[in-house]
Amino acid sequence: MTVAEKLPPMQTVRGHSFNAELESAGPFYFDGCDTLAKLFRQRCRELGSKVAHREKDFGIWLSYTWSDFYEHARLIGLGLVALGLKRGEVVSILSEDNKEWIYTDLAVQSVGGISSGVYTTDSAKQLQYLVNDSDSRFLFLENDEQLDKYLSARDEMPGLAKVIVYDREGLHDFVDDKVIFLDDLYRIGRDFLKANPNRFDEEIARSDPKETAILVYTSGTTGPPKGAMISHENIIVSIIGSVLTLPVDDSDEQLCFLPLCHILERLISVFTPIGLCSTVNFAESPETVFDNVREVSPHVFTAVPRVWEKVYSRVTIMANDAAPLGRWAYRQAIATGMARARALENGDPVPTGTRLAYAFWDFMVLKNLRRMLGFDRLRRGTTGAAPISPDLLKWYQAVGIKVLEGYGMTESSGVISVNLIEENKTGSVGKVVPGGHLRISPEGEIQYKGANVFKGYWNKPEKTAESISEDGWLGTGDVGRLDNEGFLFVTGRLKDIIITAGGKNITPAEIENRLKFSPYVSDAVVIGDKRKFLSCLIMIDQENVEKFAQERRVPFNDFRSLCAAQEVRDLIAGVVAETNAEFARVEQIKDFRLIDVLLTAEDEELTATMKLKRSFVEQKHKKLIDEMYGQPGHAGN
Repeated sequence: MTVAEKLPPMQTVRGHSFNAELESAGPFYFDGCDTLAKLFRQRCRELGSKVAHREKDFGIWLSYTWSDFYEHARLIGLGLVALGLKRGEVVSILSEDNKEWIYTDLAVQSVGGISSGVYTTDSAKQLQYLVNDSDSRFLFLENDEQLDKYLSARDEMPGLAKVIVYDREGLHDFVDDKVIFLDDLYRIGRDFLKANPNRFDEEIARSDPKETAILVYTSGTTGPPKGAMISHENIIVSIIGSVLTLPVDDSDEQLCFLPLCHILERLISVFTPIGLCSTVNFAESPETVFDNVREVSPHVFTAVPRVWEKVYSRVTIMANDAAPLGRWAYRQAIATGMARARALENGDPVPTGTRLAYAFWDFMVLKNLRRMLGFDRLRRGTTGAAPISPDLLKWYQAVGIKVLEGYGMTESSGVISVNLIEENKTGSVGKVVPGGHLRISPEGEIQYKGANVFKGYWNKPEKTAESISEDGWLGTGDVGRLDNEGFLFVTGRLKDIIITAGGKNITPAEIENRLKFSPYVSDAVVIGDKRKFLSCLIMIDQENVEKFAQERRVPFNDFRSLCAAQEVRDLIAGVVAETNAEFARVEQIKDFRLIDVLLTAEDEELTATMKLKRSFVEQKHKKLIDEMYGQPGHAGN
């Protein structure tokens, strides 16, 4: 059965025939490309000298074509075959986002292997676990820093046949019988190609939709990480979903900066560009994202909520620093934008006065703001991987930037539901993707069924059975509701529901998102299960709070002393008070404490998408929590 046949025939997708939409989705399915490897080869043959991606080197953006993409992937793939890689074996990749990452990813899939990403923030012990759990035969490492992790745990990873390092810098004199460099692998691949000129094409032709293409490891917040097996069919269906919901053009520019280990970035920056021929630009590093956005000025941009929050907080602080006339103009522009956004969201015509005022303020203020941010060409922004504040989405709408919220998970190979530009409801995560089905269980859990649901967990059939029902429904673990128009609203995690001592059920995500709308709050965890009242652990935004303290001459030496300053505590108490005003009494935060340790992606409290891990934070900061409930009082005590 083909992919198209597995999807509901003649289904209407938001007013269009599903089959008609599939036929217009491009040649990637109807020309027999039922695996990502086949689609990749076809795209490279079709596009040849067109730019596939760009990467910065010594401050200059360099371009690489689809022919470059194919040739490098072919040499890596054949090099691995020459070194003994068999179909169905796993290859792990530990590197920041770069062209070599995706060369390796497609190389491995093209020769029948399974690629598995490792976060660069993972420790040597975590690397050891992932390599051994996945039975990886080969390991690709970015540089000397990541090589050190392997070397410190090499004796605990006996299954590895070879380790390949991308970057020789700092390692020119390094010699190890198990370690080679990427240029060595290219030479091995070239030699193998000379003797076996058709082997790469033959392996691609053997690829089957049912085969596992990639492993994506879950974050492991409730136990050891599990490897989600995602098939070629899952990927192709996800690409079709992108065509029908969030299409990109072959002239579109994108920016890749979230970890490619994460299913969201993999879908956005690897799978969909291969399907729809857009150009991907690799950010220099996570620290340079905002600079790179301004340089690239992307047409479409996908980010996690923390990035969208950071952009907003920077603009807010910058507006507050402006001269009185500038502050007034900014407020007028935002107010007019909000009025226009409200009319559009309600489906009402924008009043003539509002329309003319918005045109004026857009020309005078907002257009320049979008250009300064690097969003002057942005047609569509999307957000996912964590909840986002509806107020934040309204602010972006006011400044003329369309940010659409979507919802998905590793086990759904990406997207489950998403808002569209022409069909968007702020606060929801949109309607189900074409071909998918949603239902809400009696317990309130969101459950999903579709051809993009993963195959199961690697070597963990019992965990797979817990996740997928016998009739194919995936339990997401999220709580939500569907409105009468089919829009999905996610209200929290089943395991995060707080039941107060008084028996009130509270989902903390909405409260936390409202707190994070403040430019001074980076993240928050609401506490209160089986407690008499709600409390909160708050992580402040270092950059903005430091600026606040400096302007008011508040003395501090480091992050800990900054958090201890009474003026900072009063500032956050004000944010908490503003948030409380929007919630019922039982949902209000009665006390809070600041996490006075500056957390980065390397810390265990944070996920790769910069979310606080609730259970881990509650355990690690138990003393702060006990302190709040040992001496209950007003917020900020």
